[in-house]
Amino acid sequence: MDIIALKGIGEKTAGLFSKLGITKAQDLLHYYPRDYEQFAPYVRINDAVAGERCAVRGTITGNMSVKHIRNLSILNFTIQDATGIIQMTYFNMPYLKNSLKKGTFYIFRGLLQQKGNRLIMEQAQIYKPEEYEKIAGSMLPKYMLTKGLSNNMITKAVRQSFIVCPAKEEFLPEDLLKKYHFMAREEAMYQMHFPSDRETLVQARRRLVFDEFFLFLLMLRKEKEANNLLPNNYRMIEVADTVRLIEALPYRLTNAQQKVWSEIKSDLCGDTVMNRLVQGDVGSGKTILAFLALIMCTANGYQGALMAPTEVLAKQHFETLIQFKKQYGLRIQPVLLTGSTSARDRKEIYAQIADGEADIIIGTHALIQEKVLYHNLALVITDEQHRFGVRQREALAGKGNSVHVLVMSATPIPRTLAIILYGDLHLSVLDELPANRLPIKNCVVNTSYRDTAYRFIIKEVEAGRQVYIICPMVEAGEMEDLEDVISYTAKLKAVLPSTIQIAALHGKMKPAEKNRIMEEFGAHHIDVLVSTTVIEVGINVPNATVMMVENAERFGLAQLHQLRGRVGRGKHQSYCIFISKSENKTTMERLKILNESNDGFYISSQDLKLRGPGDLFGIRQSGDLKFELGDIFQDASILQQASEEADKLLSNDPDLNSPEHTALCRFLESSDVNTVDFRTI
Repeated sequence: MDIIALKGIGEKTAGLFSKLGITKAQDLLHYYPRDYEQFAPYVRINDAVAGERCAVRGTITGNMSVKHIRNLSILNFTIQDATGIIQMTYFNMPYLKNSLKKGTFYIFRGLLQQKGNRLIMEQAQIYKPEEYEKIAGSMLPKYMLTKGLSNNMITKAVRQSFIVCPAKEEFLPEDLLKKYHFMAREEAMYQMHFPSDRETLVQARRRLVFDEFFLFLLMLRKEKEANNLLPNNYRMIEVADTVRLIEALPYRLTNAQQKVWSEIKSDLCGDTVMNRLVQGDVGSGKTILAFLALIMCTANGYQGALMAPTEVLAKQHFETLIQFKKQYGLRIQPVLLTGSTSARDRKEIYAQIADGEADIIIGTHALIQEKVLYHNLALVITDEQHRFGVRQREALAGKGNSVHVLVMSATPIPRTLAIILYGDLHLSVLDELPANRLPIKNCVVNTSYRDTAYRFIIKEVEAGRQVYIICPMVEAGEMEDLEDVISYTAKLKAVLPSTIQIAALHGKMKPAEKNRIMEEFGAHHIDVLVSTTVIEVGINVPNATVMMVENAERFGLAQLHQLRGRVGRGKHQSYCIFISKSENKTTMERLKILNESNDGFYISSQDLKLRGPGDLFGIRQSGDLKFELGDIFQDASILQQASEEADKLLSNDPDLNSPEHTALCRFLESSDVNTVDFRTI
């Protein structure tokens, strides 16, 4: 059923839902909340804990002052009860001065912060006491929003969808349902949206996360089985071109690089098709290995393709390869093919690829378009594995006849998980960094440090350096208490000198606009880039020396380390500032692990130990494999169970022919699974 058929949704509202990827009533069932409003009873001010979200009952005391800084209005006033005082601050809400009455009791609900001796709440929700009594103790879903759509509108639409959509068929075998005491899938989906209580929510999520991992791993195991049988149709021999390049480089390959290069060569020259993942921390030297593999491929008379997740990164790889060609006299003919390649150039490049004149093809998703016909494609390399789904990788590999596949990833996943998740690939690890890199200096602080951080940023910019600032959200209203790129950029322009060039970057921008901003940052036309995690796989900017992450407590350690990898790429000392709104002792201790080490694999192993099922909702981990609900660190034990059960099931019934697997087989063949790729963003 089209979403427009739901009550209260017209064409305009349907257009807003489509911005969230929702076009059918069915889509709403899978549009899970990002958090829940848990309305705990209000507390006295002296019982409230700084760093935590709470509700307090108080009256307004003193004057309500409004000051203006450029385009920003700031309203300040104090509230108190018999036990204490809190300063309230609201941005761009001057009308509250007229709507709130001194001497009247209100409930203020928000994140309590301590700055020196003062307690502060910013942008707190305001309720009349009788309003708050009605919702106290409940758990209401909070969805990701877009401008024009309220949380209430989405909630109503979801409730309707459960009524009009047919019930979900149970596909897990009966023995698994009993073994793990899983609730029914239909009930689990409903409880994810409208939980009876926290424990029921935990059990509902556990069921759906298991489903995600289990289905994904079943498909992966079957794919691996097929790949293991493929003969090497493009058997290669070692060539002098790669040996000469390694000797001519201005640096020596690390021992880890030499070991992995040996494994790649062995695959290309072996009896079966290569399916290899090269996992290495940011800066461990994966790109040169990709180039060596491409050069070996072309020297053997074949074509090789390198698919990057962004146009900027693809262009950077292409320019580096052209520079190598000139500098080292390489006998290669690279071409660049992206979405912004002009129609005229595209036609010419298609012809060069089809007749074999172009032997190294670098690009983005444009490489897998139907019109691209390869002459004799033998090697496919995908850079940043988690940005491409299994099917996208297959689509590029399918351009040739059982081609070699090499996958590069900078996401430091512990080996135990990597073996499960990349079950269709052989694993190589680059666990050594070049010796000449300056370690990044890190600090984990609370929000009271923000002004000091701004002064440090000004100092670095004045010294000619550049800065990244990461916010978890795109725009205000998507999630409460979290910094968003659009508001933060406006705030920053108000507090930093006007001579500093500030720009915003986020995933809702059109690709051409994102590329333009990243290129301008790379060319140093922008000093400070305020961004979401889209910069995690971005342009290489050696001049960027500061990375500041807001709401660091909401990210996994592995992803924070991935973000940190955007700096420390040049000759200047680099710094990373992690700002946490939560001063919870456990949270701060977890973040301080980033102070201890710059080793991504150590950090990811600590992340695995410290994240638990109690941390229901962090920011979705864009650096990890992308699942709808599952998080490979938080849900590592469920992932292990799903892996064991998938292996056991396929061992006993490889073709899923048993009657008890009929529903599962039907589900795997359905469009639900075959069109949803858990690894795509």
